[in-house]
Amino acid sequence: MQKITTHLWFDGRAEEAVRHYTSLFPDSRVVDVRRNGETGPGEPGAVTAVSFELAGQRFIAFDGGPGPAFGDALTLYVDCADQAEVDMFWEGLGEGGEEGRGGRLTDRFGVTWQIVPRAVTELLGDPDRDRAARVTKAMAGMRKLDVAALQNAARD
Repeated sequence: MQKITTHLWFDGRAEEAVRHYTSLFPDSRVVDVRRNGETGPGEPGAVTAVSFELAGQRFIAFDGGPGPAFGDALTLYVDCADQAEVDMFWEGLGEGGEEGRGGRLTDRFGVTWQIVPRAVTELLGDPDRDRAARVTKAMAGMRKLDVAALQNAARD
C-alpha cells in the first residue's frame, strides 16, 4: 500500500463517483466496497467507503453524508500526453460540472481537476522567459488547454 492515500468525502455519491472516475482512467479499478451491516450506522447495505485506483494511484471515497465541500485549494492534476487525452478527460470529468480557467474544472461531484497537457511543462520551462510569459498569458485566457494555441503563443 502506498504511504499516503487521498481520502475524498462524498454525500451519498461515493460509489457513483468512483464508477465514473474508473471508467475514464486506464489502469483503474475498484479495489473494495464497504457497506453498512444490519446494525448500521445508516441504512443496511448502504456504501460507507470505496477503495479504488486511478492510473495505479490509490484513493478512498467515503460516503460521510453532508459534510465539508471540496474546494479549489486541492485539485487532482492529470498529466496528459497530448491534446486527444486532454479532450477525453475534459469531456468525461467535465460532464455535468463547471469549467474553470487555465485547464481547471470542477466535476459534478464537486472535485476540482487540472487537465494539463505535458507540452505545458515544456513550454513554461522554456529558458526564453518571454516565450514562457506568452504561454502563461495564453493559458490564462483558456478554459480547456489547447496545445496548438499554446505552441503558437510561444512562437509569436
